[in-house]
Amino acid sequence: MKDVVRTVLPYGEAGLSGETFMQTLGLGFTWEQLSPGQRFRTLNRTITETDLVLFTGVTGMLETIFIDRTFGVEQGAIKGQFVPAALTYSLIEGLLCQSMIQGTGLAMLELKQQVVAPVRVGDTVHGEIEVISVRATSKGNRGIVVSRIEVKNQQDEVVMTYEATRMLAGRSGDRGVVQTA
Repeated sequence: MKDVVRTVLPYGEAGLSGETFMQTLGLGFTWEQLSPGQRFRTLNRTITETDLVLFTGVTGMLETIFIDRTFGVEQGAIKGQFVPAALTYSLIEGLLCQSMIQGTGLAMLELKQQVVAPVRVGDTVHGEIEVISVRATSKGNRGIVVSRIEVKNQQDEVVMTYEATRMLAGRSGDRGVVQTA
């Protein structure tokens, strides 16, 4: 039996001889696939006490507000077990990495962030993304994508907003393969 080598293209492109190839699931968007005004929503993510303990431990953010359950009860103006805004941001970026920019995200170039409301252990958050602008780099095989992200909790209240400027990979001219270099 003869071995058959089959090229798998990431976006279901047709090959040179017209045959189609299997699309790879889980890859993010190239910059050419995005346009201003497009909107996306991440999956939900419930923030657990384990998330808080691991995050504060690895980052050294061992502030009383994050590690003492009684702090908000006795002295805090706002009740509940808070999580660092950096944790909330990181979880949303993780959801984006697993979906929108998986394999195509090359660099975070700029970030402008505003924390609007506290997030607590037990809250469920998601991100709503709007593409603001898209342009090719001078090399042409990469693009700069600016997006606005609103992070919302389970009551659909905005808890954080940020604008991210990223460099994303493009599709090469040869057969639709994602080009990162």
